Amino acid sequence: MSPAENTPETLGSVGESGVLARIFPRLPAAASQLLGPGDDAAVVAAPDGRYVVTTDMMIHGPDFRLAWSSPRDLGWKAAASNLADVAAMGAVPTALVVALAAPADTPVQFMEQFADGLREGCAAMAPGCGVVGGDLSVSPTLTIAVTAFGDLESRAPVLRSGARPGDIVAVSGALGLAAEGLHLLFAHGTVDGHPDAAAAARLAAEHPAAVAAQLRPHPPIADGRAAALAGATAMLDLSDGLAIDARRVATASGVAIDLRSAAIGLRSAAIGLRSAAIGLGDADSQGRSDLALAGGEDHSLFATFPPEVALPGGFRAIGEVVTGTGLLVDGEPYVELGGWDPYASGDGAAAWNGDVN
Repeated sequence: MSPAENTPETLGSVGESGVLARIFPRLPAAASQLLGPGDDAAVVAAPDGRYVVTTDMMIHGPDFRLAWSSPRDLGWKAAASNLADVAAMGAVPTALVVALAAPADTPVQFMEQFADGLREGCAAMAPGCGVVGGDLSVSPTLTIAVTAFGDLESRAPVLRSGARPGDIVAVSGALGLAAEGLHLLFAHGTVDGHPDAAAAARLAAEHPAAVAAQLRPHPPIADGRAAALAGATAMLDLSDGLAIDARRVATASGVAIDLRSAAIGLRSAAIGLRSAAIGLGDADSQGRSDLALAGGEDHSLFATFPPEVALPGGFRAIGEVVTGTGLLVDGEPYVELGGWDPYASGDGAAAWNGDVN
């Protein structure tokens, strides 16, 4: 076999049309699509005359590291983060539009596996949702942008602004597990300070749940619809961390959110890390900032319900809505933020309110 035959096909060597021909058959079809990929735009049904729409970006560096994430992981995570935003409105995800810019020397196989991750993620978390279109471009930095659509099924959307004093505060999904995975990766998934695939693989074998929560999250998408049907008064996706996102609901609703520390759990204690050691603030009992509060990217669903409502799906109570403003923990004001801030630094580690690299 000649050297040329051994050379893997790249985006630059195959071209846009060739790449699209390779990935279209791998993408999931949407049950709502009337016209899918292949024309200048897709046509998607909106059964009740409305749809919800959201978009999210993932950029190599601040959002993911190729040494840690496989193409399949990236496709799955790109789907998960957008599906969760749709679910947080009480809607059912129906379609995704995916744009990707990558270096010209990216292997075509990368794109195929990324498409497989999208298909697998949609099938596992939102059956019937599929990819109806998108765009490809070239960039020195791998960049993924997804736009997601959802069907409200004739219901009103569940907003952040509807929480009322007396409501139960509940969450479906993990708290702090994705942040635990990130901190483990930066602490033990590097060699000479650089992300390393072999080190990450060993870490994933030792801490599978935490690493998977960061690289391949599995938010409870169906519980968004269940919460809406049960009468949720407010809801959002926990993408930036419980402390930040709970405060957003409190501010939008003109109330205070009082969380119970015992119900939240202590993710950092579970892996033997003190908060100060991982850059999340003072570790003493009075000023402790734990991963469950300060960690982001779980994409769990945070919602408030009237006190007489039986919590649906996987929701569990973690506090209550009270009169006042801001965020409380066990009745005391909680002033720390933590969580994900993309403008804190261009480094994904430092953006977690503390450089852990």
